Amino acid sequence: MSTLPGGEPVRIGGADVPPGARVDIRLSVSESYTGDRLSIPITVINGEHPGPRMFVTAAVHGDELNGIGVVRELMTTLEPNEINGVLILVPVVNVLGLPLHSRYLPDRRDLNRAFPGSTEGSMASRLANTITTQVLDVCDVGVDLHTAASGRANLPQIRANFDAPKSLEYARAFAPPILVDAPHRVGSLRWAGAERDVPVLTYEAGEALRFEESAIGIGVAGVRRLMAHLGMLTEDEADSDGTPLEADETHWVRADRGGIMNLEVGLGDSVSVGQPLWTVSSPFGRDRKPMESPWEGVVIGASTIPLCNPGDAVVHIAVPGGEGEFDEDVDVESFL
Repeated sequence: MSTLPGGEPVRIGGADVPPGARVDIRLSVSESYTGDRLSIPITVINGEHPGPRMFVTAAVHGDELNGIGVVRELMTTLEPNEINGVLILVPVVNVLGLPLHSRYLPDRRDLNRAFPGSTEGSMASRLANTITTQVLDVCDVGVDLHTAASGRANLPQIRANFDAPKSLEYARAFAPPILVDAPHRVGSLRWAGAERDVPVLTYEAGEALRFEESAIGIGVAGVRRLMAHLGMLTEDEADSDGTPLEADETHWVRADRGGIMNLEVGLGDSVSVGQPLWTVSSPFGRDRKPMESPWEGVVIGASTIPLCNPGDAVVHIAVPGGEGEFDEDVDVESFL
């Protein structure tokens, strides 16, 4: 891992950030229909001493707000004299989707499939290129903050590539309730980082269009633990009271019947094979056969809408790797 030489400024977006300083910068991307400047706001904290360079991005999807809460908390609690190295905080990447409360850009493109982007492509490609060249390319490690899609909720979790030693090491240092071995999706920020040998962790927690205290708190605590692991904090950070579970595969359980749904499990619940997950009834109130779990594991995601059609993804289950077992419910509070 590289470090910045002591006593040197960092140049990002045309601005120089001297050691021991915090500077708010707007990264120029393009312009609007009316010619107004389109930019991405970032905060650069250059520590007083050399160290790694790390970024934290939020709202790559414009309706995923918990990450904004994490970044805002980091902005208000970390000072340059507490940091070794450089921390780049990006509270909103999808500056066009956010005002519309939309996961996507106005042209319905998914920004997290546009990395590394280009200077001459679509607006998604231009936004992605700005983050790639101005943030990703100048850092050693990153954390990308997400939530579940609309109508779903996620247990706080880190998705990383377990085959990459640094990614697994950093995921364990973050210490969320669960770690998921997830392949890279081409075009994602995490994939672009892997292509550049920059480990990027994806933090998933909570619901869209919400500020949720536990999701934000676990995210803040995890980032600080990772920074401490990297030697970026001048003071030791408290370890998590919980032990993260590690899953090498996950599965969505889908509805086989449509109707009004009564979910019988919650996020963090341990489930066994054959355990009822939900029951669907008709509008007349007649219960149908409960949907049983095909797997043993922990619930890491679930629908928040009590209605389903056949084929709808309702419950997301993480399955333990190797010979491990998930035989207890997850105590989320212990990871704050």
